[in-house]
Amino acid sequence: MGFDFLSPLEDGFIDFTSGLSSQQLGSKIVLHSEKDFPDTEKINLAIVGVLDNRGDNAQFEEVDLTEIRKEFYSLFPGNWDASIADLGNIEAGNSIEDTYFALQMVVAELIKKKIIPIVIGGSQDLTYAMYRAYDGLEQMVNLVAIDNKFDFGKPEEPISAGSYLSKIVIQEPNNLFNYSNIGYQTYYNSQEEIDLIEKLFFDAYRLGEVSNNISISEPVFRDADIISLDLTAIKSCDSGNFITFTPNGFNGKEICSLSRYAGISDKVSLFGIFNHNNSKQESVLVAQIIWYFIEGFQYRSKEYPFGSKDNYLKYMVQLEDEELVFYKSDKTERWWIEIPFISNVNNKLKRNTLLPCSHEDYLAACNNELPERWWKAQRKNVI
Repeated sequence: MGFDFLSPLEDGFIDFTSGLSSQQLGSKIVLHSEKDFPDTEKINLAIVGVLDNRGDNAQFEEVDLTEIRKEFYSLFPGNWDASIADLGNIEAGNSIEDTYFALQMVVAELIKKKIIPIVIGGSQDLTYAMYRAYDGLEQMVNLVAIDNKFDFGKPEEPISAGSYLSKIVIQEPNNLFNYSNIGYQTYYNSQEEIDLIEKLFFDAYRLGEVSNNISISEPVFRDADIISLDLTAIKSCDSGNFITFTPNGFNGKEICSLSRYAGISDKVSLFGIFNHNNSKQESVLVAQIIWYFIEGFQYRSKEYPFGSKDNYLKYMVQLEDEELVFYKSDKTERWWIEIPFISNVNNKLKRNTLLPCSHEDYLAACNNELPERWWKAQRKNVI
């Protein structure tokens, strides 16, 4: 059973939470201790630490998540009724592959139980193990990375925090339908990598583009299954990470907004936070990132793919060569665009699918412009 890979929280940390007030999060979260394992039938979200950063060439010291937990459990919850558990840590295995296997098993077990794992790493190559957890679910997966780099690396390189995406794209079974990057910085990525993103019909949004209008990322998160956050996407003056110095990146407010968008998405079933540098300063921000993800989860609207189309207004837009069908939610005023099923092709969707979009996409269509994400989804649908 996957949970056998989890080690309990230390007694000293349990003592710390017992000293918190009854109103703080530490008193409201069920903890995996030496004596007790949380009842997984009663929880909605599970925090899992992974104490392995061998995939990061920056060579941080040993992973220590104690400060993140202390900062998080010292916060006060919002008006939440979600049940949260801290399942403890996955220790570094004899090899990095052992750690991947343990994480894959734990995440797969939680997802089958409809529990959303919040994975705190370790190095970002652990995203590969999280993605592999979906192998047994027989579904296509959409991955969103909040990252200043694409992390392709070279195909012949061993898997690492800087090359895990290549393994996800290349290795079988290939469950990846779409990859989206939020916040890439052009000077950290070769033109070859940028061209490859286009060639594979993936989505990528530059840091400046998202910072100028952070709401453009919301439809991207709404269509995601896995979110992988690289903490080096945050500028160092906000994160406190001066080991891997990043002069430009998201600020604290922006990264928390992105985390809330991830949480509020009805589709997101896994959230990972990676490349923590063990500093107390960064721990404060990571705690708030987790807080905002749970805050978002609390306000999920249970819309598509769970709701009925009866609760949507339907808009038809006739372009020169296409008829586009948009849907607008009565409940949240969010927008979707229909990706039609195409017969006689080996497509991966097999049915009409609604792709999250923005009101701006609808207005662009009214001006005879095809939404770019719709076009890319169509291309993936037919190849």
